[in-house]
Formats: sequence, C-alpha cells, structure tokens
Amino acid sequence: MPDPADLTRSEHSPLPGRGRTAVVTGASSGIGAATAARLAAEGFDVVLGARRVDRLEELAASTGARALPLDLTDAGSVAAFAEALDRVDVLVNNAGGAFDANRVEDADLESWARTYDVNVLGTVRLTKALLPALRASGAGDVLFVSSTAGLVTYEGGSSYTAAKHGVHALAGALRLELVGEPVRVIEVAPGMVHTDEFSLNRLGSQEKADAVYRGVREPLVAEDVADCIAWALTRPHHVNIDLMVVRPRAQAAQHKVARDA
Repeated sequence: MPDPADLTRSEHSPLPGRGRTAVVTGASSGIGAATAARLAAEGFDVVLGARRVDRLEELAASTGARALPLDLTDAGSVAAFAEALDRVDVLVNNAGGAFDANRVEDADLESWARTYDVNVLGTVRLTKALLPALRASGAGDVLFVSSTAGLVTYEGGSSYTAAKHGVHALAGALRLELVGEPVRVIEVAPGMVHTDEFSLNRLGSQEKADAVYRGVREPLVAEDVADCIAWALTRPHHVNIDLMVVRPRAQAAQHKVARDA
C-alpha cells in the first residue's frame, strides 16, 4: 500500500490511479458502469456498489473490479458495505434517478419520497459512513454526480430538481466543512446524457424515452461523463474541481436544445 504522501508529493503531476481504491455507486448501468470501467482502466482498485449484483459481477469480471451489494436506502446495507472495505481513497456518489415527470399539482408524494431517498438521503448515508476512511487515506476525494437539474428548475421536474438541488447543496456544505482537511469535494453536473435507463425509468415507456433525445445530434453518452470524472479525480490533489457543468454542444441550456428536423 503506497504512502499517502506519495500521492500528494508532486504539485504538478496528475494523481495516479495505481494504489488508490475508488468506490462507485449506481455502478450497474449508465454513468456508474462507464465510470467504474474508466477508473479501472486508469489503474484504480474499483469497488462496485448497486442493488443488481448480477450486473455488477459481469462488470467486475470484465474490469477486475470488486462487486458488493449496496442499497443506499437501507441503513443496514450501507453499514455492511462500509464494513467490507479495507481502504477508500475515492467515493463517486453516482447512484440516483428520476421516477416521475409530474407537475406539482399532480405530485405523487411516494415518488417524491423515493426520489429524495435515493438521490439525497442515500448519498448522505454512504458519505457519512466512508468519511473516516477518506480522511485516513491522506488524499481522499468525494465526487458527487449531480445534474444541471440541480442548478435550474423546469416544468414537470419538481421532484427530481428538488432532489438534485439537495445534492448540490450537500456538496457545497461538505466542502466548507472539510476545508483544510486532506479530502477534496468535487461535483460533476451533466446535462443531457443518453443512457438506456434514465428517461425510461422516469417516463415509463420506451417511446416517450426515445422522444427526449429525438433529433438531438450527439447527446452526451455515459462514457463522456466518465471521462470528466476521471479527469477531475486525477488532478494533483491541491487542485479541486468544485463544479463541472458538462452538456452536449447541442444543449445550450435546460430548455434550449438544437434538434434536427
């Protein structure tokens, strides 16, 4: 195991992945799976966490990562996950999701509760559990995958935007609380990313999900976001990427998207 000082000695060299353990949540699909694969390729020892263990095991087999069951909405699952880890240098809080597109007047409070529990409370549970190990690493990173929905609001997005605003606030508060300690707090906020499950889970039909991206020339894909995450995590440890907003060129803002006829 490398001395933590070896990871921070150079003021100008990128941090190596070798010797560092990175936990990635929501690693069974989408941005989480792409990030896990990218970090493994960078030399990190990657620990995959999600509920769908069969998918995790497939990814682990192809990347050399370690798969562990993790349900962020279950305090016992989070505690067992944390107990199984010997070392943590990086925590990528990626797990989340949207589960409705209702107006406030039609709000489904069960969907609101689920959205908040997965995106915010689950993230708090695991971050709290792993902070001691991140401090002990001597060069720890907590990275939140939030969303541009955490910076703006839009019609039909109240439950999701409220939750992602919560993640944005969590990142900001944690950064203030840890200032002066050897732990960076990084936020990556993607815009339109075309993945297999996000819009399908939210809208409930493949036709509606496909319509979100119809006519958009080259929306982001999961690997684009994974590239940004890997870049932020491998900067010299005195460099903190507080907030990176990443959108496809076709998306200038939440409501401004160029679409081909």
